[in-house]
Amino acid sequence: MDAVLSAGHTLLANASVRTRVTIPLRFADGYEVTADAVTFHGLADGKEHVAFVLGDPTAAPSPLVRLHSECLTGDVFGSARCDCGPQLREAVERITVTGGVLLYLRQEGRGIGLYNKLDAYALQDAGLDTYEANTALGLPEDGRDYTAAAQMLTALGVAEPDLLTNNPDKARQLRDLGISVTRTVPTGVHSTPSNLRYLHAKAQHTHHTIDLPATATVPALAG
Repeated sequence: MDAVLSAGHTLLANASVRTRVTIPLRFADGYEVTADAVTFHGLADGKEHVAFVLGDPTAAPSPLVRLHSECLTGDVFGSARCDCGPQLREAVERITVTGGVLLYLRQEGRGIGLYNKLDAYALQDAGLDTYEANTALGLPEDGRDYTAAAQMLTALGVAEPDLLTNNPDKARQLRDLGISVTRTVPTGVHSTPSNLRYLHAKAQHTHHTIDLPATATVPALAG
């Protein structure tokens, strides 16, 4: 398989576009937009990741890109234990305005899977934070690898994106894989009483750029 390699970067096998189809999207709040959904051949992990091309990615020198990890509970069922659903909704509109790509990555629970994520929730209810719960299950704090994301961007011709993220690891991994992230752009803060402990853990433990209000306090667990 052909591969691309930039000086000092990881060898990246080429992926290619498999299908590109237009899909009208409609969100629960009534927001509507049309996107091109793109699938791929040759992704490193063999998973069915999908790119949504929104607006005109050629309108700016650095198209806006978001790597969004699948979250069934938040994206589909509106769970308030995380900020995934609101981040997805925000990203689609912001990318549409500027032009760019949303990569919907099949990485449920930071890569540990749905069942393990729900097991981790049970441990969080007993007092552990989101990272401690994963390690208590013998799983990585964050098991995500963004090789496939870099392949997808390369196949779409997106070499120098602005990255919509609060997570410094996403930019670091993409740069190591040869994607020249121009800058990172933080998402909004989508805090609820149910996700404050989760957001605080992300800000404190993995240095996510989440500007939580000074008045936001972590709720005590029920005895």
